Amino acid sequence: MKKIIKIISLLFLLLVLGNQEILAEEKIKIGLLVPLSGSNSDIGHSIIKSIRLAINKIDNTILEIIPKDTASNPEVTLNSAKELRELGVKIIIGPVFNKNLIFLDEFNDLIFLSLTNKIIDNPKNVISAGINAESQFNIIAKFQKIKKLKKTIILIPEENYKDEIKKAIKNSKIKKTQIYYYKSDPTKLTKQIEKITKYSTRKQNLEDEIARLENSDVNNKEKKIEKLLKRDTLGNINFDSVIITDFEESLKSITTSLLYTDVSPKNIHFITLNQWFDQSLLNETSSQPIYFPSINKDNYDSFIKTYYKNYNEYPNQLSFLSYDLIGLVYYLIIQNNLKVDEKMFIKKNMFKGKIGIFEIKNNKINHILNFYKVEDNEFKKIF
Repeated sequence: MKKIIKIISLLFLLLVLGNQEILAEEKIKIGLLVPLSGSNSDIGHSIIKSIRLAINKIDNTILEIIPKDTASNPEVTLNSAKELRELGVKIIIGPVFNKNLIFLDEFNDLIFLSLTNKIIDNPKNVISAGINAESQFNIIAKFQKIKKLKKTIILIPEENYKDEIKKAIKNSKIKKTQIYYYKSDPTKLTKQIEKITKYSTRKQNLEDEIARLENSDVNNKEKKIEKLLKRDTLGNINFDSVIITDFEESLKSITTSLLYTDVSPKNIHFITLNQWFDQSLLNETSSQPIYFPSINKDNYDSFIKTYYKNYNEYPNQLSFLSYDLIGLVYYLIIQNNLKVDEKMFIKKNMFKGKIGIFEIKNNKINHILNFYKVEDNEFKKIF
């Protein structure tokens, strides 16, 4: 018998479960590990404000949120986690940064919902709730199918998150032709892209064809030569789409190098990862259209407005995720008969929040995202 997976939206959860009278002898305590001091304190305080909005929406006194400071430091995080355990907390939202997870494997009786999107080498009691690369590649795979893309190359920077991307590609449904690794150093980048796109060969093809026509007796050779002189290269590119796993200025450097080597988004699909609707992409008209998976933009814009209305400031991006995590935890606790244990995240389940759909199974969270493109000075939803 097939299992029926109920997809419950956050709105439905708030309207129905939020108004139920839930009997319990004690409050359900949810810990919160965020940076409240140090250079990242603005992120921590933004998350607390976001969670306050979510708690007000749920409007159920059964929940008690207990925040503790991590100071973006693994040792401070360890001590704060101990304090939360002593207070009877069994489930904790946080930490924010992957580096603060290293000492948490000693808490076998605690569940941590980290806001990181990295999943490699995390302690077994840590569930990554961030928008991981596998979730993003699965949605890109859907776009590949819709557009019938058969030859996709993937560009991965040598630095930072290379291993995360490699694992995500392996575990996802993405179809690829070839993977290339590049160094983000601007002095080396263009040469690498030239090699990947076989720019020199295509450049030589053009020169050879012009020379052939000049030495031929074909009709209208002057017009043909004139037409060729307006081109930069000649010859097909052996891919129909490129996935650029980079962000901000590094992403722009890649697209610029592709344009320089006569690879245009008008002919080749430019695809990247979640950009959180980076406004600067709207100005990069020569690189448009460029496609990417992401959270639900309408819900994100609505959240920003609500947050600003309440606090007269704009939220950090992670605040949006933390808002959903409160609803997710509340829903799973209800589903688990008000018990907080590892079973909550083992059983296959789905939850529809503001970001999109959370898929929960075997202590892992994936996201079913939306897909957008940047074109004509706006973000356009594809699906």
